[in-house]
Amino acid sequence: MFKRAVTLVCTMLLSAIFCVRADEWNKKTVVTFSQPVELPGIVLPAGTYVFRLLDSNSDRHIVQVFDKDEMKLYTTILALPNYRLEPAGATVMHFAERPKGTPEALRAWFYPGDNFGQEFVYPKARAMKLAEEVKAPVLAAEVKPESKPEELAKAPVETVAPPEPVLEKPAAPVITPEPPPRVELEPVPELPKTASPIPAFALIGIASLGLAWLLKRAS
Repeated sequence: MFKRAVTLVCTMLLSAIFCVRADEWNKKTVVTFSQPVELPGIVLPAGTYVFRLLDSNSDRHIVQVFDKDEMKLYTTILALPNYRLEPAGATVMHFAERPKGTPEALRAWFYPGDNFGQEFVYPKARAMKLAEEVKAPVLAAEVKPESKPEELAKAPVETVAPPEPVLEKPAAPVITPEPPPRVELEPVPELPKTASPIPAFALIGIASLGLAWLLKRAS
């Protein structure tokens, strides 16, 4: 009985040590999201998921996401190392702020005790839109959700910067022409109307006749 008990305890200890080493190797992390979360190429509904690294010696930056029972693989994600000065004692998830009403985008995942994590690489088209929304650089690559791990590992990664804000040119001031000075002219005084010349002509005629009569008498 004693030998059996010792054997059982040793077996349990070895299993625990193996599980701990396995978790440290693949960084297995169980995460529960209270709301939908966006990952490269997929939006996960609220629930419990398992994050872990792909079991590969050549590439340690391929992340796989399973359901809580590790029976269903949701997605395989390309990542790059993201370093931090001080390691955290617990799992750290970095999200990108998104507009209200849209799922938060997961940017990086840090395993407890590590001073480096996995920063996720988004498909280029989505990364460009995401960078514009969050006003921050986003890692991008020409990858598809159905890409195999070996294809992801060979995909060139670039950083998509948010577009620069368009500075609107100030509108040219509208110059309203000043109205011409108003010139007021004084009215020209009207000259008085002269009398009719007919009476004068009649008077001259009478004087001429009188003068002619006097000359005739004198002769």
